[in-house]
Amino acid sequence: MRKPFAIVGSAVFLVIAPGFVAGLVPWWISHWRLDAPFLGMPLFRLVGCILIALGAIGLLDSFGRFALQGLGTPAPVFPTRHLVVTGLYRYVRNPMYVAVVSTILGQSLVLGNAALLEYGAVVWLLFHLFVLIYEEPTLKATFGSEYKSFCAAVPRWIPRVTPWRE
Repeated sequence: MRKPFAIVGSAVFLVIAPGFVAGLVPWWISHWRLDAPFLGMPLFRLVGCILIALGAIGLLDSFGRFALQGLGTPAPVFPTRHLVVTGLYRYVRNPMYVAVVSTILGQSLVLGNAALLEYGAVVWLLFHLFVLIYEEPTLKATFGSEYKSFCAAVPRWIPRVTPWRE
């Protein structure tokens, strides 16, 4: 019964949290209005599309792993039973947060919207503080040495070039 609940819970949380942070708020800021590309370079729009696509793929992959492998959700009220260290987690400790910020950055580049770029920086700062103050201490307390070795091998924000192997 835990796996179906984890799948549904993760899907609901995906719509609520990243949907709000990387969807609704950017719409409030930009109304999806297309402004001139940054520095007059249309190439930024292409880079933005790539960042949005990578962000969406990263979010879906990570949420799926939380439900199917971790048997829980990213929501603190229904956390995973198992530490998830596969997929994108072999490269970076926080692929969901990286994916959300990537999506917002991509939107700012596609739309040529500096306010979205500033919003993305604030979102990253809030994610960083949340990770330092709540998430990492909680994971250390829950998963102990398994999480400590994961932290020692996998960077928090900038992905590794090669995948980490336990």
